[in-house]
Amino acid sequence: MTTSNEAPAAVDPALPPERAGRLMRAATYASVGVASVLVAAKFGAWVTTDAVSMLSTLIDSLLDAAASLISLLAVRQALVPPDREHRFGHGKAEPLASLAQSAFILGSAAFLLIEAAERLTHPRPVPHSDVGIAVMGLAIVLTLGLVGFQRYVVRRTGSVAIGADSLHYQVDLLVNLSVIVSLVLTARLGWLLADPLFALAIAAYIIYGAWRLGREAMDLVMDRELPDDERQRIRNLALAHPRVLSLHDLRTRRSGPNVFIQMHLEMRADITLREAHEIAEEVMYDIETAFPGAEVLIHEDPAGVPERRVVFEEGRGGRRKVVTDADG
Repeated sequence: MTTSNEAPAAVDPALPPERAGRLMRAATYASVGVASVLVAAKFGAWVTTDAVSMLSTLIDSLLDAAASLISLLAVRQALVPPDREHRFGHGKAEPLASLAQSAFILGSAAFLLIEAAERLTHPRPVPHSDVGIAVMGLAIVLTLGLVGFQRYVVRRTGSVAIGADSLHYQVDLLVNLSVIVSLVLTARLGWLLADPLFALAIAAYIIYGAWRLGREAMDLVMDRELPDDERQRIRNLALAHPRVLSLHDLRTRRSGPNVFIQMHLEMRADITLREAHEIAEEVMYDIETAFPGAEVLIHEDPAGVPERRVVFEEGRGGRRKVVTDADG
């Protein structure tokens, strides 16, 4: 996962969209299945041990299950082809789902903070700690397998919804390990404050994860550009055509599994409209080959002809919009 000053995960350009869709669906089904098993196991362990640290991981798994279900629905919606009302597709369903997930995570952290604070003021022993440790061991094994598969899917597809889900379960790994340590310290060494203190630490980490998740989702909602290396690759492909003189106004964005690329290509002013169209088509096909499923829009500019530009300048009065005439 990326922080707010990093680029979103890159997509494997050689992966066909149909294959990407199947991988994304499989990841969401696996996530919901694992979350359901963990909720049942942790609920039984919490009832048996009455440990607030066990309650913390149960809450986290409950919200993971809800978030995984949201991801499943969001991915299915994001993969729906464009229609008359949504000409750019339904890809924004993914970051919107991620924002909902971050809200779920923050809610769980707030509840956990309240429970941990109460246990700090009224510490109590943890019975049947062996049951809790066994359940946490099972959770670690299942979560490791799921995270490994999710990270593979994210590397291949760049799905922000799957990445968000993976973040939940990466947090779970640390949560589960910390709960084991907490149970050992409380039950074996008699340190009753270990249980609520570990719960507080888990809550803080959950809040941090929610912040990261929300910032990345906002980047996609706000149409952040593709990573610099991918933009440079697009430039190289366009400028590799022998009849393209230069390129400007390159704009890119990602919407779920869909990528949108726009640019202006400068060509000789004395060629025909048909020739300019053929050049643009050839460049478009080259880029689409490198980025399967991308939608590429190219505007042809005659060299040396001024064109209207809208730019933004920083001044003493703040940022202002300026319309200028500049050569293509």
